[in-house]
Amino acid sequence: MKILIIGGTYFLGKAFLELADNGENRLTVLNRGNRRVSGNEDGHVKELRADRKNEAELRNLQTQWDPEGYDCVVDFCAYETGDLGKLMDVLPDGVKQYVLISTSDVYRRGSKQTLREDAEFETRDFGGEAGAYVLGKVQVEKELRELAGKRGIHFTSIRPAFIYGPYNYAPREGIYFQWIKRAGQILMPEDADGSFQMVYVKDVARVILACLLEEKAYDAAYNVCGETITYQAFADALEAATGTAPERVGVPIDVINEKGIPLPFPMTREESECYDGSKAMK
Repeated sequence: MKILIIGGTYFLGKAFLELADNGENRLTVLNRGNRRVSGNEDGHVKELRADRKNEAELRNLQTQWDPEGYDCVVDFCAYETGDLGKLMDVLPDGVKQYVLISTSDVYRRGSKQTLREDAEFETRDFGGEAGAYVLGKVQVEKELRELAGKRGIHFTSIRPAFIYGPYNYAPREGIYFQWIKRAGQILMPEDADGSFQMVYVKDVARVILACLLEEKAYDAAYNVCGETITYQAFADALEAATGTAPERVGVPIDVINEKGIPLPFPMTREESECYDGSKAMK
């Protein structure tokens, strides 16, 4: 396949690029150029530089695309309205599928139901960077459906839950590994009744690759998530992963909130959401 990757040098994008770079695919990576593609000293992956918000830079790409064009676009860094439209306007003809990396956070919170891909989108603004991120992804998903339809391109939305694994820059599992390394301890919300779902970064990358030019994945969305776990189960997994038995220091939730301790997962049942990932397994 001839694949245009938007992003491709951080976390999930990096994991996907490593998987897709199997000698069978022809790859182009487009990003702002802040980080080069690792392992590309021979230039077998075409690297292009442009800021997707800069129309002049995007127009200049029209003379730099792979001369054979692209079968698929995989977009890891569309976050707000307008991010797709400017880029789609300059894409070469012949693109069959546009794959957007979205998030399971696009669904309306608080339904107390297991959320499938047809669940209602969130419309409320919960404030801060997290609130802006959620509403931005909702708008991008809507924009994708509209623009892909107008241009005769099939779309696919990938909605992962909490992603963990190599290259993770988000403060999630890494915090716990640091605590174990430095103090032999982890903090536990002692009165937590929350739950959450995680998924390994390379498994998400495999789902994305499996969707490419797969007709069943055309004009569809997929939750990508693992089983529902609790803080207790997560602590057990940390012990198994590190081969240690760190001290579990219980801290009340109100103290955690008061002191601003950055625990990355929902601590209460009210904050927790549950997603159905069975569609992606078919």
